[in-house]
Amino acid sequence: IGVIIMQPTKEWLEKWKKVKDKLQAPRNLEDYFTLKEIAGEELDILNIGTCSIPSGKLVAGDSLVTLPDENLIPYIQETPIGEFPVDICVLTNHDRYAAIRIKFNDNKAVYFENGMKGNEDLEGEIKEGDFYGFGVDAGMASITDIEVQKAYHKFEKKFSELNEDGDLYNDYFWDLLEENAKKFPKYQAEYGDWLNWNIPDTEYTMPICASGWGDGYYPVYFGYDENNNICQVVIHFIDIDLEFSEEK
Repeated sequence: IGVIIMQPTKEWLEKWKKVKDKLQAPRNLEDYFTLKEIAGEELDILNIGTCSIPSGKLVAGDSLVTLPDENLIPYIQETPIGEFPVDICVLTNHDRYAAIRIKFNDNKAVYFENGMKGNEDLEGEIKEGDFYGFGVDAGMASITDIEVQKAYHKFEKKFSELNEDGDLYNDYFWDLLEENAKKFPKYQAEYGDWLNWNIPDTEYTMPICASGWGDGYYPVYFGYDENNNICQVVIHFIDIDLEFSEEK
């Protein structure tokens, strides 16, 4: 399967440069993984192991609906290559996941840039706080490398051929999620809210987790250090300030 790499046009890049500051995360998302509380809400961190980034070209989406698609387009922001730790920020009072992060090194992120694919419609007014993201319809989301996603697509295709009336979630992931919840019950419902999935017949691992309050539309943000190098990437599920701050 060939990877579809968007080559943004010069015109698109010019438009993006003009609005990219408005598309930054509403706060430094490093706070989600370092502070004990935001807007009066207690936070905790789940480390769910490491994930595989073999090419540095990332994709994100609904773990069960869009991630198996062979035509996904990766973000234009490219990351380091290797195996990296994955953390989930948990709203402990609600047992909900506010964000999931892949951390490439220990550098502190000083700003977070909205993940872009190079085909977004940048016409019209873009305001502070706007973002581009992906839709979730099955309540689970993932961020992964395009090479890992290709392996997932290959697995899903084979699974569908062998199980004509089968369902990937009910007939495959259900048991894995349930087993993982028994093994790591902290901040998980009994049927399972996260999984660091080892794709069969590969060495790749791909994080899967419940998406905030559930179905919705979520941004990916790339965190940059003081030298303007990417040091982490985050899916932002719940804007804690927006949801819980009395001022808002």
